[in-house]
Amino acid sequence: MRVSRITIILLLVVMTAGIASYVMQRRLVDSEPESQTYIPKAPTITPELQLLQQYVRIDTTNPPGNETAGARFLGALLAKNGVPFEIIESAPGRGNLYARIKGKTAGGGLLLMHHIDVMPAPPKGWSRPPFAAEILANQLYGRGTLDMKGIGICELAAFIDVARSGRTPEHDLVLLGVADEERGGALGTEWLLAHRPDVFEGVRYAINEGGITEMQSEQLTYFGIELGSKMAVEVEVSGATRAQVQQARIALEPFIAPREPERILPQVKEFFRDIAPQRVTQRDVLADVDRTVAEGKFWLLPQGYRELTQNVVWPEKVVANGDRWTMNVYLFNLPDEQPAARVEWLRKTIAPYGVKVDKVKRSMGPAPITSRNTPFYALLTRQIQSQYGNVPLGSELLAASFNDSRFLRARGIDCYGFWPFPVDFFQTQGIHANDERVRTDWFAQGVRMTRSLVAAYAFGRG
Repeated sequence: MRVSRITIILLLVVMTAGIASYVMQRRLVDSEPESQTYIPKAPTITPELQLLQQYVRIDTTNPPGNETAGARFLGALLAKNGVPFEIIESAPGRGNLYARIKGKTAGGGLLLMHHIDVMPAPPKGWSRPPFAAEILANQLYGRGTLDMKGIGICELAAFIDVARSGRTPEHDLVLLGVADEERGGALGTEWLLAHRPDVFEGVRYAINEGGITEMQSEQLTYFGIELGSKMAVEVEVSGATRAQVQQARIALEPFIAPREPERILPQVKEFFRDIAPQRVTQRDVLADVDRTVAEGKFWLLPQGYRELTQNVVWPEKVVANGDRWTMNVYLFNLPDEQPAARVEWLRKTIAPYGVKVDKVKRSMGPAPITSRNTPFYALLTRQIQSQYGNVPLGSELLAASFNDSRFLRARGIDCYGFWPFPVDFFQTQGIHANDERVRTDWFAQGVRMTRSLVAAYAFGRG
């Protein structure tokens, strides 16, 4: 009996130790991805990183925005370096920062663009306060470090380099920090195009957010340059009864995730071919999407990739609204679709159920996909590979998000979205969420690459 008790006690001890070991191991496994690096390096504190810390500490949460405070910060740095600038307010407190260095030749200008506003960041759940810009394990934490004040500081440093060189660039160089991107751009880029078209005069190319850097074991495995995105239209529909609107919603359900492609644009095929070597399980179906469709294997594509070939509909819940029942419907359209035609399609689809379109709340597009057959794209790829080695490089198209580049593409400006610094998967999870952060050494690489790219374009090198 004594032996049995001892055995039981020993078993309990072993089990307890095993459970404790498992819990500790799980915590370690969970914490390692969160820290993005298993052995954090000493932080790389550069003057540009310190500027990013100061910029992040300016709370430009939208709403309400308060971008003028951020624009003044950028303007003070330009003034310190003898560069004229203008703060253009679309509304009180909604400032846009604009500066231009005139070039030798009219036209062919390069726009360095970023948005000053950031998404809301309730402090609960953050490892460090979202506007403290503190460094932990070689990472700078804070709202806007990635989206997109970090890119803004890279662009500012490159712009100031050209200004301080004393040399006249070949073409105009424009620095633009805009308001209101996170809420649609009505008080930022869209407003400037309508009220201050001179800001964009002579601009041929623009760099902005939107790209991707895929990584494995801290090594870049694919560098994607964003060339375009789906366009969104938000519509409110209504009917006299809940049943009517619910029937209309059921009629739209087949278009939430269509079974077949509607149209496969040439640029989408090109993107699939670019990314195919990086997708082990979908390599063959992506490499030749026409054959994939012909063989009835379209369903094997990931959902996000399928949506790049489809006009997708997303109806929300039916709600009571006074004496009627209403429903918001989102149309996620292919880039070249006319939004009015898509709204008319919706009107005809729901009309048999006694449901009508009340109003179009927001309308985007059409916006062409930017060409990769341009001198600037060739220069950009050379500069990326000069900084990061012979990394696989190609295009990136956005199926579920969009940015201010859509406004410029619609007006003939070729826009290229990319991260100048590496950003891994775990960092991307902080965008619009908790623990947004950038690695300090990777950020320093991005500053160097942006400086080199802009100098090469400005002075005809690279």
